[in-house]
Amino acid sequence: MSRTTMLSFYTFILLIFGLASVLDAKSSSGNSVLVILDPARRPDYSIFFNGLQEKGYDLTFRAPKDEAPALIEDDIPSFAHVIFFASDKHFAKDITPQTLVQLLSSNTNLLIALGQKQNLLTSLAPEFSLILPPPGSSLVSYFPERKEPNTVVPIEVPSSSKILSSTSSPVWFSGVPFALGNNPLVFPILTAPAEGFAADSEGSTADALADAADKGGEGLWAGSQLATVAGFQALGGARAAWVGGPELFSDEFAKKEISKGVKSGNQQAAADIAAWTFQENLVLRIDSTTHHLVNTSFPKEHYTTNDIVEFVAQISRYNPSKDKWEPFSGIDDLQLEFTMLDPHIRTALPAVRGSSGKYAVTFRVPDRHGVFKFVVDYKRKGWTHLHSSTTVPVVPPRHDGYPRFLSAAWPYYVGAISTSVGFFLFSALYLAGDARETNLKKTKGGKAQ
Repeated sequence: MSRTTMLSFYTFILLIFGLASVLDAKSSSGNSVLVILDPARRPDYSIFFNGLQEKGYDLTFRAPKDEAPALIEDDIPSFAHVIFFASDKHFAKDITPQTLVQLLSSNTNLLIALGQKQNLLTSLAPEFSLILPPPGSSLVSYFPERKEPNTVVPIEVPSSSKILSSTSSPVWFSGVPFALGNNPLVFPILTAPAEGFAADSEGSTADALADAADKGGEGLWAGSQLATVAGFQALGGARAAWVGGPELFSDEFAKKEISKGVKSGNQQAAADIAAWTFQENLVLRIDSTTHHLVNTSFPKEHYTTNDIVEFVAQISRYNPSKDKWEPFSGIDDLQLEFTMLDPHIRTALPAVRGSSGKYAVTFRVPDRHGVFKFVVDYKRKGWTHLHSSTTVPVVPPRHDGYPRFLSAAWPYYVGAISTSVGFFLFSALYLAGDARETNLKKTKGGKAQ
């Protein structure tokens, strides 16, 4: 085999490996996806599904009432991600609210699109602190003026969003808006326009807004307080995205123009929502944590009160473009707590300059013995929650560990020394005076004789 042929062969092999790396799934938690969808509606979302497959995701489709493939087998989830685009009223026996919660607890990500019909998904939504409007309601907006129905609403992508690409065009939305409760784990990804409101989808008259104020006893469902897409970041790392309607992912809305010559941002928004849900973006992890005395490098089994301790954490972020974890120093509000029931010390844990991904802080151990914990608990909307807890005892100094003399005790030292000196002088003077009197008596007695 000639040299040129060998080089061509190696080039071909490298090209194959390069293409394979490009086609690898970008998710940090797996590439298997189960799509629960009516088979007749599968062509309606071909752009979205093809985009996932181009990334390397392995899509498996299942009708809502089919029994296979199973969501969970032997208490182990069968897929890394599950997409619900079905608005059917009845599902298979293994699709229940309890099953979906179990999937989320097992680090399986969920992408759920709601429908106007009441089903198990709408009954599960309140468990995620989503407050749905009365049944049959949809988002209605009369602005801006357009030829589309009032229930097909263009929504601007917020420029401050960390999940959606702010450079994309407005997104077409048709579906159910919802309010968010007080659960700190849920947050809005895409909110309704300020002039939008929730009303009966069949009521397109100007009186629909007034009717919505009293319907269902929930008050006025209007404005940007409503969300059309919301994210739920579980403490275990799994994610769930709730979308008011599957039409946001449809080919129709992806191809639909916002204005003449301006393509909608639905295709990009759908890809961004799926990327966040499938743990491609904003994914962090704590690689390691260490603690030790200053000027040492090995952790101790216990620390003494008033020791000077250094705590170090290594944090990395998942890079979907390279499909690997990389050191990350972009957190500027990380904190460390040194706790025993309550935090005794809460201090900033800043990034170390020149050491990528390294965060360190030095502090003095409190003057109290007991069982303490080094706790890092970082929770920010959209980001993976970081939690680390390391238990370490704090003991008082040994009997020979105290200083010989305490500066605070000098008044007592002076008092004790002055008392001892005074007693010595008094005793010496008293004894010397007694001996002098005895000598004088003896002298006087000798003269008298």
